[in-house]
Amino acid sequence: MMKIIESPREAMQGLNNFIPTDVKIRYINSLLKVGFDTVEVGSFVSPKAIPQMSDSVEVLKQIEKTETRAKRMMLVVNLKGAEQASQIDSVDSISFPFSISPKFTELNLKSNTDKLLGTLDDIVNICDRSNKSLVVYISMAFGNPYNDEWNLEILSDWVNLLNDMGVTTIPLSNVTIEIDSGLIEDVFSLLIPQFPSIEFGLHLHTTNDHWYEKVEAAYKHGCRRFDGVMSGMGGCPMTGKEMLGNLATENLVRFLENKNENPKDLDRKAFNDASKLAGEIFF
Repeated sequence: MMKIIESPREAMQGLNNFIPTDVKIRYINSLLKVGFDTVEVGSFVSPKAIPQMSDSVEVLKQIEKTETRAKRMMLVVNLKGAEQASQIDSVDSISFPFSISPKFTELNLKSNTDKLLGTLDDIVNICDRSNKSLVVYISMAFGNPYNDEWNLEILSDWVNLLNDMGVTTIPLSNVTIEIDSGLIEDVFSLLIPQFPSIEFGLHLHTTNDHWYEKVEAAYKHGCRRFDGVMSGMGGCPMTGKEMLGNLATENLVRFLENKNENPKDLDRKAFNDASKLAGEIFF
């Protein structure tokens, strides 16, 4: 079954101008009506680091309890955030950004790999205890711009370690470097047969050039979970590099329609309404 994960968090987090809380709530309510598998509502992070996400608790309190199947996901970067998310009934999934690049771990989380593994182990236990789904993103899964060592064997070893820790949902992200379809093929053709119990996803940062063949490369090797952001907004502001936008959800839906894979619960009117509202907020 195809899954689209929509992330207004990604769209908003790097913007300098603060989006009023009531506007965020209106926008996220519109997304929840579309029929996405998951909507990543916000994040529990330092307001000094990401001021745009400082009102995530208030947003969670006020978004509608719609009847759609969309799960609500919150990103956390430490134990405090995970404990906070675990105590909120409206949070269905907790996402955690795990990087296999030591330099990006330092830039993004002010941490190192050993500490990150300890934190993740505790978060696995928190999610088990609170009956929350855990989604662990592998950042810099396709290489990195910092000259940290990377190859397919290193990536596979990290996935194996996460698998042993009990992680079963792992989207892969390139974060800030452009990658080609051949590399995406190499990664998914290796990992999906090797780890059949893991649900892999693609969290693709890309321009509007060549996006189709990149999505196709993951799809044809069995990936059925894709992250998107309306209008392709966003990117990570913590890389020390220029932000690279996200795969536009509009493009992703077009791709799935071409494959006759349009998610059955997708409400096209609600989708168009949300897309229009995104244009008003972000442009």
